[in-house]
Amino acid sequence: MTALEYSAYVGKIAVGRLHAGRLKAGQAVAHIDHHGNTAQGRVTKLYTFRDLQRQEQTEVSAGTIVAVAGIPGVGIGDTLADALNPIALPPIKVEEPTVRMVFRINDSPFAGREGKYVTSRQLRERLMRELESNVALRVEEMERAGEFLVSGRGELHLAILIETMRREGYEFAVGRPEVIFHDGDDGLTEPFEQVYVEALNDYWGAVAEMLGKRRGRMLDIRYGEDGTVYAEYSVPTRGILGFRQPFLTATRGTGVFHALFDAYLPYAGDIEHSELGSLVSLEGGPVSGYALEHLMARGTFFVRPPQEVYAGQVVGEHIRDEDLVINVCRTKNLTGHRAKPTSIVEALSPPRILSLDEAIEYLHEDELLEVTPDAMRIRKMELDHNLRNRATKRAKYGE
Repeated sequence: MTALEYSAYVGKIAVGRLHAGRLKAGQAVAHIDHHGNTAQGRVTKLYTFRDLQRQEQTEVSAGTIVAVAGIPGVGIGDTLADALNPIALPPIKVEEPTVRMVFRINDSPFAGREGKYVTSRQLRERLMRELESNVALRVEEMERAGEFLVSGRGELHLAILIETMRREGYEFAVGRPEVIFHDGDDGLTEPFEQVYVEALNDYWGAVAEMLGKRRGRMLDIRYGEDGTVYAEYSVPTRGILGFRQPFLTATRGTGVFHALFDAYLPYAGDIEHSELGSLVSLEGGPVSGYALEHLMARGTFFVRPPQEVYAGQVVGEHIRDEDLVINVCRTKNLTGHRAKPTSIVEALSPPRILSLDEAIEYLHEDELLEVTPDAMRIRKMELDHNLRNRATKRAKYGE
């Protein structure tokens, strides 16, 4: 079997090519998994494909791409063989996950406003249902109620799942992605990516410097006649997380890069990150143009008047490498002077609208991404500013 699908009516559906013989609906078959274990089963539904749609059949012959229902434990690389003479085909190896994220219920002050499915039970059911067809995904329940550790093959794999769930009406929060390390006979190993980069020669110096700081090792490089540099690197997955945005900034949006999982290799060493801090809202309420007008020099904002925010929400990126708590809801004191409110808003710099990929890349260790069908908001794990300060002091002085 080379692919899996799931139907709420017939259960798990295995898709593959019938190599020999004939297969009928209702026929008894032997299910041979990728470990060589054999179990008996029966085909309940048999389908072929036409115009990307499944069509139910009673019998198919060799050479046909078929979809089979009725074998609940079937997986990628398994073989469905004759029940009396089971012969296994060469198994297909599925790559193991390399990146994981924490999925949890949304407990922000705006929880339940925009989502249709918001409870931990609904979140758990959706993740477990995803396991039926998403063979590279792993889901573990954590000790804290309503939290799940979801592992996948790279940041993009998990981002696709998040976007799919968001469009289905789910409301939840996710943490910062982290790499999965392995401790083997040769010591600590980590996943590496083969990175293919295209950039103009004018920007190549900055790109090469960024990859070098992220422990990248150049494998090949060539120069095109149009002034474009084509290079291949081996980079730890840790170095690729959060690389897209600074890469596009350094190349003025003209660069292209693509990454593929290579292998688990020995730990490459520490990677220095010069991340900028966050601008965190002190209190909740509608964003004030008067407040932003006086705070524009502090950094780049993600919000715009009269958008509503809550205390502990990340409203922008600081110009320094530390967080700054600000009041974006502050209004002007009442006086005899009246200014046109729209003139202040029009004079403000436009906010930076983060896509899902950019928001995931932006996350710091103490932040969460609140995902809803209508919006995505970055927030601190601990919303109360005073409690965050106490936790920081305890961590600093070991109290």
